[in-house]
Formats: sequence, C-alpha cells, structure tokens
Amino acid sequence: MMDAQSHQNDDKGGDVASLIRRQECPVNVDHNGWALQDFDDTQVPVLFPEGFDGGTFLTGHPGRLDFYSAGHTHTASLTVEIWDGEPAVPAGEWDEVALAGIVCSSGKLRARGMAAGPMPGAIELSDGPGVWAVRVVCTGREAVFAQTQQGVVHGAERYVAQFWPNA
Repeated sequence: MMDAQSHQNDDKGGDVASLIRRQECPVNVDHNGWALQDFDDTQVPVLFPEGFDGGTFLTGHPGRLDFYSAGHTHTASLTVEIWDGEPAVPAGEWDEVALAGIVCSSGKLRARGMAAGPMPGAIELSDGPGVWAVRVVCTGREAVFAQTQQGVVHGAERYVAQFWPNA
C-alpha cells in the first residue's frame, strides 16, 4: 500500500488526482460557527444553524457541512479545491484535519454564518448534482481564539477544503 505522497509522485501511469479548480473566499464566522450549504435551500432538509454541533470541527448533515471555529466573531480565509480524485493532504502543519461527505443537488455551495445567514457568491463544485467527499484542514486556531477575545480579526484562521467525486 502506498502513502499519499508516494501516490502523488507515481509516474508509472497511476491514478494521480488532478486539480480542476481553486476558489478563495472570505467566510464571516459568528458564534464560533459557519457552514457550507447547498445553494438550493429547498434541497436541504434542516437549514443551518439548526442542529449545529458546537465543539465538533466538521459535521456533515444532508446538504450541508458545519464548521466549529476556534474564534467567536471573525473573518476566516477559505480555499476550496475541486479535484477529479482523492488528493494528498495539503503540505503544511494543520491544527485540524477531517473528512466528510455531502450530496449537493445544485452543484454549488454557499457559505453561511450562524446569525449573518448566507454570504454572497457561490462555490462551484460541478454543473449539476453530485456526491462529494471532502477533506478539510485548518490552521490558526490558537491565534484566532486569542485574538477574538480582543475584537474582530481577519484571516487568522485558514481553511482548505478539498472536494472530489465520491462515486
């Protein structure tokens, strides 16, 4: 069995995942929480923040992914990557690493705050419905916890969400 790094460097014609698209977007976090939810709210049985599990870094629900942030009120940095297969964990030191899955009926997600609600813009996964696996890594949790005790901060907590088709 190969580890993720050697799999990525396999030049013998193996199934190496390729990055399709990368999107950067700020996320407005409030009350230590935020979510990525299907753009078509009618396809989400329980809308965020109902059922939010404070204290769990990543929780999957039908049509949405909930995130527990280390900071109360701040703007986090989110990088979304769409891959054609399972990628390696991004290089770097991460405070959290978690896996989940999501069924997305619209092919798009929208970030949502606990009190602020939906944020502008869409995160494009595909042209239509799909079932996706996602790995989310995060850094800056200690810093954002300390800094949000003093006021609203920007970009201290950084997330990378890697999506790939889950056939």
